[in-house]
Amino acid sequence: MTLLPSRSAPPTSRLPPLFLLLLLLLLTSGSYLALSSVVALGANIICNKIPGLAPRQRAICQSRPDAIIVIGEGAQMGVDECQHQFRYGRWNCSALGEKTVFGQELRVGSREAAFTYAITAAGVAHAITAACSQGNLSNCGCDREKQGYYNQEEGWKWGGCSADVRYGIDFSRRFVDAREIKKNARRLMNLHNNEAGRKVLEERMKLECKCHGVSGSCTTKTCWTTLPKFREIGYALKEKYNAAVQVEVVRASRLRQPTFLKIKQIRSYQKPMETDLVYIEKSPNYCEEDAATGSVGTQGRLCNRTSPHAEGCDMMCCGRGYNTHQYTKVWQCNCKFHWCCFVKCNTCSERTEVFTCK
Repeated sequence: MTLLPSRSAPPTSRLPPLFLLLLLLLLTSGSYLALSSVVALGANIICNKIPGLAPRQRAICQSRPDAIIVIGEGAQMGVDECQHQFRYGRWNCSALGEKTVFGQELRVGSREAAFTYAITAAGVAHAITAACSQGNLSNCGCDREKQGYYNQEEGWKWGGCSADVRYGIDFSRRFVDAREIKKNARRLMNLHNNEAGRKVLEERMKLECKCHGVSGSCTTKTCWTTLPKFREIGYALKEKYNAAVQVEVVRASRLRQPTFLKIKQIRSYQKPMETDLVYIEKSPNYCEEDAATGSVGTQGRLCNRTSPHAEGCDMMCCGRGYNTHQYTKVWQCNCKFHWCCFVKCNTCSERTEVFTCK
């Protein structure tokens, strides 16, 4: 049986209305670069109304209103990918909490929170890089360092428009990381996972080449770098989520402020790898709705009665049982054309069952 899509998340991950207003203004002007109408309204007013921005993020918004639209698209791309990757789990990337540019933030420092931070940071970097390559942002474009011959022995050179992923990553780092203003363990966890998401994106950049020569002889090749599909980043980070590492904070001996994270083991000061997703608190079971943990529960979620995995009714419904809904689908079938001139059909029907958690 093919599992039907899970109950859609509540409309909490959509962009704030003022983001949409800004986007509409830019689109109706005909170009991302045509910012005169936005400037006339005052970027300060618009940016001050966007909820959830830290002071440094607000400053970037005011100086780069064209970039803030792309940031919003990248953050939404991250939320959408998160919901795709976890669509069959008890936690399906819908959460309660303060609504910000980045969707709903989880209050518990769990592995689910680790994934959301990593995928969002990667989404912003991906969107900024793509916008630069397409000429939709000022102050950036193709990667200028990738010009001329790179490896003459192998007979290929840089050409075309290489995606400047380093610019996208740097912009993501400056904007996304700026929301971490509290000096605590959660800040170190979030910053690590942000960087892990961006590192996974950087490691999966593609090299594309085109041959040049008589009759396709490929005497030389011109190559350039391109962004991977974001779905590939989602799958890679889902694997990182499955292997996430629990960490604890190490504090400075004098001021007792959090200094760095180490893997939570006795008598060990080993730090996690750069691309590890890390968490400091164990995940709740997400069975019941709980605003304190960001759980929306699984009541009413679709489940698969025969599956032994996460989408199965036994696991999805947390032992509460499930309801069975029977539907009969009726349609016209086996239609034949008769001369002259009518079509005769049979009536077919199929009875289906859908299961939802109690």
